[in-house]
Amino acid sequence: MVQHSPPQNGGPSVGKTAGHGALFVALAALCWGLSGGIGGILAAEGWSPIVVSLYRGAIGLLFVLVWLVLRPGGSGLASRQLWFWSAVAGVGVAGNFSFYFLSIAEGSVAVAATLMYSAPVFVYLVSFACRLERPTPFKWAAIAMVMLGVILLTGIYDIGAGDITAIAAGAGLLSGVSYAVFIFAFKYAAPHGSPQAILVIAFAVLVGILGWMGDAEQAVAVLHAPNWPLFVVLGVLGAGLSFIFYIIGLNQTAPAVASIVAMVEPVTASLFGVVVLNESLAALQMLGMALILLTVTALGVHSKDGT
Repeated sequence: MVQHSPPQNGGPSVGKTAGHGALFVALAALCWGLSGGIGGILAAEGWSPIVVSLYRGAIGLLFVLVWLVLRPGGSGLASRQLWFWSAVAGVGVAGNFSFYFLSIAEGSVAVAATLMYSAPVFVYLVSFACRLERPTPFKWAAIAMVMLGVILLTGIYDIGAGDITAIAAGAGLLSGVSYAVFIFAFKYAAPHGSPQAILVIAFAVLVGILGWMGDAEQAVAVLHAPNWPLFVVLGVLGAGLSFIFYIIGLNQTAPAVASIVAMVEPVTASLFGVVVLNESLAALQMLGMALILLTVTALGVHSKDGT
């Protein structure tokens, strides 16, 4: 998960709490990075990416429901616009979770996490097409650098020759596209209600979609499986606490700072894959990963002045 920016509160209090905000963003990114590694373990044990995503979202739904109950003010649940855009956000996050774990199952945690981290590039492309953002030479150069990084990381010029399959590469990119949908929908829903209300609707839509698409027998089997605690940890870290941490953190942190701190996610996921899952990357793949991470972070920092 990467940078989208709800409205900042502004004023002196933001400066005083900026350190705490960055800490919350870092904790969210760490949780997301670890969730990718846990998803890699579950994928290696044969669990369906959709079932893994379903449990991640369902446990996340429980957490944001509690958050909404504790902070019901300004929920906006009577707004049709809130329901519509939150439902679209739910479709986006359902695709993001599912494609991400599919990419992990077919490839590696490091590749999947890095490709998903390229989501801001898709946001820029859609923004250019819809004339919501002014294209600049810097942004076009950054997009080109990310695309070069994707080519090197996935080895798409020689797909199938290495460990990265076309499915793994495509699913990784689609997870980024899906997250871009979530970013746009969340942005349009935000003026109509609270973040916790948006996330409750979004996760409810996710559970409905993936519950319908998933393998019912395998979903029930999770409840009696020896590794059910991993599903719980995945849900708590990957959706329950992380989204709450991230929203709180962004309300106290400048977007440029958040974009840098968010690099904790793909780095954590990659280290988990290498250390725990014995994954490895070739030199060109590491170069591609570095290009993506550094360029996306530079885009986030550059966007602070709105240019």
